[in-house]
Amino acid sequence: MRRFGLLLVMLIAVLGVSAVSAQASIEGIEWDCPAEFAGQTLNVYNWSTYVAPDTISNFETLCGVTVNYDVYGSNDELQARLRQGNPGFDIVVPTNDTLASMIAEGLLEPLDHSLIPNMANVSPGLLDTVFDPGNVYSMPYQWGTMGIGYNYTNVGEEVTSWQQFFEYGGTVAWIEDKRAVFAIALKMLGLNPNTTDQAEIDVAKSFLIENGNNVISIAPDDGQEQLARGEADMVFEWSGDILQVIAQCAEVTACTSDFRYVIPEEGSIAWIDNMSIPVGALNPGLAHAFIDYILDPKVGADISNFTAFSSPNQASIDAGLIDEALLNDPALYPGEVQMENLVFVLTPTGTTEDGQDLMAVTEQRYGDAWDEIKIGIGAS
Repeated sequence: MRRFGLLLVMLIAVLGVSAVSAQASIEGIEWDCPAEFAGQTLNVYNWSTYVAPDTISNFETLCGVTVNYDVYGSNDELQARLRQGNPGFDIVVPTNDTLASMIAEGLLEPLDHSLIPNMANVSPGLLDTVFDPGNVYSMPYQWGTMGIGYNYTNVGEEVTSWQQFFEYGGTVAWIEDKRAVFAIALKMLGLNPNTTDQAEIDVAKSFLIENGNNVISIAPDDGQEQLARGEADMVFEWSGDILQVIAQCAEVTACTSDFRYVIPEEGSIAWIDNMSIPVGALNPGLAHAFIDYILDPKVGADISNFTAFSSPNQASIDAGLIDEALLNDPALYPGEVQMENLVFVLTPTGTTEDGQDLMAVTEQRYGDAWDEIKIGIGAS
């Protein structure tokens, strides 16, 4: 999700090494930083390439603070690190299913909504979700879909279905996200994409092994790079990652590929990445200020326009700050029919019939099946 990592991190380091002064102003940003944070430090742990080039440096300037910006490549990496004890991160950005799991494990602090007035800018449909009712622990950061990115030049036809993806005679890459891949397989089999039933998971496992002969890799969130390099003709990826590749190709005269992104007709996955404050945060006060800053219409629009992910900020949309080409792209802002065919991957709660923790049992079931799939198709 949300990549080109090292280059942008280096850019952030150059642009945002030190703060200037609190109460500075930046054109277009209406947000004012509380004065008491000048000279302090914020530690952010986020996906790579998930901010605009000036998002971090502008916050440093407006608040007179320093931001340490670290990145991770998967939700599993984020969760595993916090399970070991928070080393001092103030902001993390988990995806919805991981968010629910982290809440259940007690890894996140409740938010003080009085410190986040820009919560009023968020689209109502993205608040009070099933994975965080009342937004007790989170605020939406970006949202989008997962689907198929493909090289039309190599594939030779328009791709509209998951069936084409699984039956393709060339090379494909799956994303290293077991719940997402299983959700698609289960959906195609007419089963609950969020099942906890071992028998149904086993059916999906068999389906994926039988249809995994064309898989060259299970990519740790860099499938879009494999697509761009020509290593894979189709990839299962995040919407914005593929749209970034499309935009890059358009800027390079020598690029002769026709890259496309599609939400398949069988449906796919919707996701929301969320800003949260982990237990053990060193500066929760400044973390609240950062969340409110991100929800400023101009700041939020700049992030969405740069990353090519969908904005949760209705105020940004209403003010005409989202790039029109992006706003009119159904891959980014799906229509009503497409929205009805999207599902969230959810983390179960409660206990099994014999009293075991259902979340832990389900994670083990999917994890074991995923390992068997990797062995069965010979991909890693």
